[in-house]
Amino acid sequence: MRTEGPALREPDLPRTMRVRKRALRTGWTTGTCSAAAAKAASIALASGGTPPVVDTPLPGGGRVTLPVDSYDIRADRAVAVVVKDAGDDPDVTHGAHMTATVSWRAEAGVELDGGVGVGVVTRPGLGLEVGGPAINPTPRAQITQAVGEIVDLGRRGVRVVISVPEGERMARKTTNARLGILGGISILGTSGVVRPFSTESWRSSVVQAIGVMAAQGERTLVMSTGGRTDRAAMLLRPDLPEVCFVEVGDFTGAALRRAAEEGLADVVFVGMVGKLAKLAAGVLMTHYTRSKIDLALLADITREAGGGPELAGAVDGANTARHAYELWEAAGLLGPAGRLVCRRVKEVLERFSDGALTATVVMVDPDGRASVASSEEATP
Repeated sequence: MRTEGPALREPDLPRTMRVRKRALRTGWTTGTCSAAAAKAASIALASGGTPPVVDTPLPGGGRVTLPVDSYDIRADRAVAVVVKDAGDDPDVTHGAHMTATVSWRAEAGVELDGGVGVGVVTRPGLGLEVGGPAINPTPRAQITQAVGEIVDLGRRGVRVVISVPEGERMARKTTNARLGILGGISILGTSGVVRPFSTESWRSSVVQAIGVMAAQGERTLVMSTGGRTDRAAMLLRPDLPEVCFVEVGDFTGAALRRAAEEGLADVVFVGMVGKLAKLAAGVLMTHYTRSKIDLALLADITREAGGGPELAGAVDGANTARHAYELWEAAGLLGPAGRLVCRRVKEVLERFSDGALTATVVMVDPDGRASVASSEEATP
């Protein structure tokens, strides 16, 4: 199966818009912060100590020292809170109070559970037990390792409950409910580190969402690039359950690979002209810093749709793909040009999956409200 195309250089910007880049600050996953809180609470339970920082293991073998926000020590348990710092990543869980409550138990080892604000798994396909807390395998191992640095788990046992007081509110800004994770956030992280504008977390959520959909026996995946196109997609396919709709963002390639692995047959891609123009050129990583619009391609499409040399030249010199869209619309060529774009994207998606998937592509208007073209309509 083909991999995503090579990353292109960043878009050319006017000199007045070029700015010196500063290094973006990394942060820590909910899994790392939970492990730090669990270790701190274990120290408090075992010795009564309340260190202001804890040295915490990372999944890849590294370590990080994180501050502890607060402690609460009782006769039968200890509680520690670590406030999540997502760095410069726009993470909805930034500032979450990752809280670990640790108590002794009779059996050796760690019993891990979720408390308030940690979601409960209600559907298969996530690789987690239905009815259990939404704490992924890597954070589970990380928490166990962190606690094991304080408690001899071969001889003693502890119960660790991870809670996030504001987690249910935060989860409303995620797709957790669509995946069948109810009541709170997921405890995530494969590297333990949140890199700014992380591709890892979004890519992982896309792949996970498709796995959940397939586990429900659904065979049609509807992909969109964001909230507006997701809403448009649901209006276009009201016959499908919500679990079939996945916001893939810039990770179309990752979504197609997982869809093919799951044996899905049909994919529907709903997008606006900008993303579709990049996909039509064969670029599956469509983030603006990784690729640019091929206006020459849009000019070729203009000519193929029946536009004259003047219109094609205007499209070739357009400022953006939306500008090209507006030129087509003004010239009365939006329908045929849009259909040609959709047809080209259809060919790219099917070729990427080596023919394993049949694709339908739909272009919606810049507000994400109305369908303006589809690959299933006749081309001029």
